[in-house]
Amino acid sequence: MTVRSRLAWRALAAAGGVGAIAALGWCGFTPIDRGQANAAREEIFEIPQGTWARRMSGDKVGILPDEIRLTLGIRDILVLKNHDDVPQIFGPTLMMPGQSFRLPFAQASEYQFACTAHASGQMSVIVEPYPATPWARVNWRVRELIRELG
Repeated sequence: MTVRSRLAWRALAAAGGVGAIAALGWCGFTPIDRGQANAAREEIFEIPQGTWARRMSGDKVGILPDEIRLTLGIRDILVLKNHDDVPQIFGPTLMMPGQSFRLPFAQASEYQFACTAHASGQMSVIVEPYPATPWARVNWRVRELIRELG
């Protein structure tokens, strides 16, 4: 490798490093849009029509995740919509067919709910605190990117 090509590789590596530092800086120091409109803060899950009948026939219907992750101030309102033909229970709430249940969270914690629409009958809702520090914002943005891609 010639001196000229080594210098080119070093310049390219330095530019890449500067770019990575700039990206981390943007992720950590740019405020997260809190989505002041309630619709932007909602995490919506729908129970499709026929869920109960499919489960009663032995089908292991997986319509809801085992755990739902929310973040205070960003996405902190859980909305469940019952499109099934039978009532569904979520925690202490009975949702009739066609009804929705909206549950805003105000405190970071892990919550356990009974849920008849869930295969195990239980569901966890993990509400994380607002990412106030730069590293917390970087971590939150990476998790959101992974969630969106995957």
